[in-house]
Amino acid sequence: MVPPRHTLAGKKWWGRFADFFRSIRRNLFSRFDRYIIFKFLGTYFFSIVLIISVAVVFDFSEHSDKFTMNHAPMIGLIKYYFNFVPFYTNLFSALFVFIAVIFFTSKLAENSEIIAMMSTGISFGRLLRPYMVASAFIAIISFYLGAEVIPRGSVKRVQFEMRYKNKKKPLVADHVQLQVDTGVIAYIDHFEGTTKTGYRFSLDKFQNKSLVSHLTAQRIQYDSLADERFHWKLYDVKIRTLLGLREHITTKHFLDSVIIMEPQDFFVLKNQQQTLTNDQLLDYIERQKLRGAGNVKVFEMEYNKRYADPFAAFILSAIGLALSFRKRKGGMGASLGIGLALAALYIMLQTISSTFAINSGWPSVIAAWMPNFLFTLVAVWLYQKARR
Repeated sequence: MVPPRHTLAGKKWWGRFADFFRSIRRNLFSRFDRYIIFKFLGTYFFSIVLIISVAVVFDFSEHSDKFTMNHAPMIGLIKYYFNFVPFYTNLFSALFVFIAVIFFTSKLAENSEIIAMMSTGISFGRLLRPYMVASAFIAIISFYLGAEVIPRGSVKRVQFEMRYKNKKKPLVADHVQLQVDTGVIAYIDHFEGTTKTGYRFSLDKFQNKSLVSHLTAQRIQYDSLADERFHWKLYDVKIRTLLGLREHITTKHFLDSVIIMEPQDFFVLKNQQQTLTNDQLLDYIERQKLRGAGNVKVFEMEYNKRYADPFAAFILSAIGLALSFRKRKGGMGASLGIGLALAALYIMLQTISSTFAINSGWPSVIAAWMPNFLFTLVAVWLYQKARR
């Protein structure tokens, strides 16, 4: 029966808008899709809570004596584990996806729910669709957390570990030389990280391979309170300007200057790449390449892995479904065993490819995406086998 024309015209615009989205939801996500998606995400988050809770307990029990000896404050300890949880959750997100898919799909298969779905004419490709939707949700969250949120929290986490967990000596650097701009070479004889102060500093500027300016300062200090990012204070400054065969010398007791370098550029800190957002990583890589530094591969690998790792959710979901959608003689245990073996192989491939990229000069893009490529071939083979 067609409703009267005046009824449709009189309906509020937001009602028509809501009806439109309800129709989209009915067409794109049926009750079957919502059932699979909620099962997937529910099992995924439950496995995260379970495994990460155990990891936190083990980590605290293992390092509690160090926290006590180094007088770690309770508030700092709470903040540390508040940043510890999302970091390791995102690090092993692909493993959690794999476990979740195999666990709840095997349960559906044991309860003959998969058989009931297939008997209604649902193909394996149609069954895969809600898994891909849930994987897309996890991949988007994982990428955003890894690119923006977790690096900011990792700054405090790494600082806490250095101070209370793996206590180290104060940061100092000797005989630091780096190119801060095209044709501009900086040298610091000794730099102390705690006070951000350097001693016996020089800055040489070259044009056409000829020295045109030579600046020296007895002391240089980084101004972290300044609005400009690369602001330095120089003391007891002497500037020699070379004009052909002539030379002009200027002396100053104090000089404010902008030099494109920061205190962290003088140290290679453990896990420093984890504390930088994507934009900061790109900026750091470009500056280190300009200076000819040798530690760029670690940061390039981290940058490319942040894009490659979220895609593992799609690949491992497809593999997990193909392995567990049928009833097996060994039950859920057999599927979980095969799945964990494949997950361990995936993590091992990630480690091997990263090692080759850092130590053997492999392109970091290829090294980051190689495990995904190999497991995509496995997923396609299992998908074709499952369809048959």
